[in-house]
Amino acid sequence: MFRQLTDRLWVSPQLSLAEVERAAAQGIALVINNRPEGESDDQTPGEAIATAAAAHGIAYVAIPVGHAGFSQAQVAAMRAALASTPGHVLAYCRSGTRSTLLWALAEASRGEDPQTLTLQAAGAGYDLSPVRAMMDMLTAAPR
Repeated sequence: MFRQLTDRLWVSPQLSLAEVERAAAQGIALVINNRPEGESDDQTPGEAIATAAAAHGIAYVAIPVGHAGFSQAQVAAMRAALASTPGHVLAYCRSGTRSTLLWALAEASRGEDPQTLTLQAAGAGYDLSPVRAMMDMLTAAPR
């Protein structure tokens, strides 16, 4: 199930190969994999998702996020990935939560309002409270 966060960004739990085809039919231009390889025995390997995405003309980038938290490098990579295309983007992890949290941090690092981001995430069923303090710090940081 793809959940829409913005007019061009969706998040999802783990993708299957069939869902990559569905993403292509919906006009997705970029898939962002936020799931570390080998996190679960039942996950589709990132390489298989990347191959399926390429077969449908979809760009693919991996920015794995483990359960240890988010680094500045991951935030910067997500920001760069989102800026790399004007097209529709689909980010995924195990449940969609890490993808949503990383999106919010990337947007906060661009100066986007944390409250607006919080409302957007809530509209898709995600809670940004685990990263709210970090979002506030990123928003306040000089660019």
